[in-house]
Amino acid sequence: MSLRESALVSVVIPTCKRPHLVARAVESALRQSYSPIEVLVVVDGPDVETARALGGIEDARLRVIVLEENVGGSDARNLGVREACGEWVAFLDDDDQWMPEKIEKQVDAAWDVLLRHPVISSRLRAYGPDGDQVLPRRLYATGENMGEYLFCRDSFFYGDGMLQTSTLLAKRSLLCEVPFVSGLKRHQDWDWLLRVAARPDVEIVMLPEALTLMRTGGQGESVSQGTDWKTSLAWAKQVRPTMSAHAYSFFIATECASRARKCRAGPFVQGQLFWEFLWNGRFGLKQFVIFMSFCLLPENLRHKLRSLRQ
Repeated sequence: MSLRESALVSVVIPTCKRPHLVARAVESALRQSYSPIEVLVVVDGPDVETARALGGIEDARLRVIVLEENVGGSDARNLGVREACGEWVAFLDDDDQWMPEKIEKQVDAAWDVLLRHPVISSRLRAYGPDGDQVLPRRLYATGENMGEYLFCRDSFFYGDGMLQTSTLLAKRSLLCEVPFVSGLKRHQDWDWLLRVAARPDVEIVMLPEALTLMRTGGQGESVSQGTDWKTSLAWAKQVRPTMSAHAYSFFIATECASRARKCRAGPFVQGQLFWEFLWNGRFGLKQFVIFMSFCLLPENLRHKLRSLRQ
């Protein structure tokens, strides 16, 4: 067995009160064609049903860590990294699944990277009530400005640029040096990517295959789909030095303005966001059109336009 075929990969899955979903995620991790693997499920707080569901999976590669209290996704992932035995760590959200060859293809790609810290991603297949599509529509180009890639869009349709958490494979040493920000409620993956992309010893590679299955539009609202525009705006202001003015304007338009509309914020809030959009971003016709579409177009109309595009 060669070195690249023997390096242990630790899969870290944070979860909270979604027993049937996390059991399915674990099974997809244990079915990987790459065999040197361990799966660590971090149960974020007391959760009898999840512990029972995971107890029914008989596999020595599975470890379950039940926390005494809820700490949130960032801290749950960080704890999983600290407990991991592998040289590599791959993250899997509890409502996502992997294709069987996901880890094998990513490990192969990682060993071909010359820099000290490879970060390997891939496309994913998003499925749900609104349809099935392969995302992102545009691959990340190694060395590309991360904020520009993640936030700048050609339209108000989600998915032009994306490096979703369940697609990421990285060295444990990098994740110990650059952990997820403790207590961060939202945008945990974007925050981490902006910080690691700025390091000269990191190379981020995206594989063109869709190796992850991402569930969308299920029962219950995920944190990423929440309507709390204030949290998104506060985070954007905090990480503004890591973003170009161009990317910042797009973020205010697509994340903050859209969340404010969903929670029926009034004209004063939209005016506040528009001022932030102009003053600390870079004004352009495309950003302006997208901002106004999120402020004025009803969500059901945007969904119809999205379905026509698909």
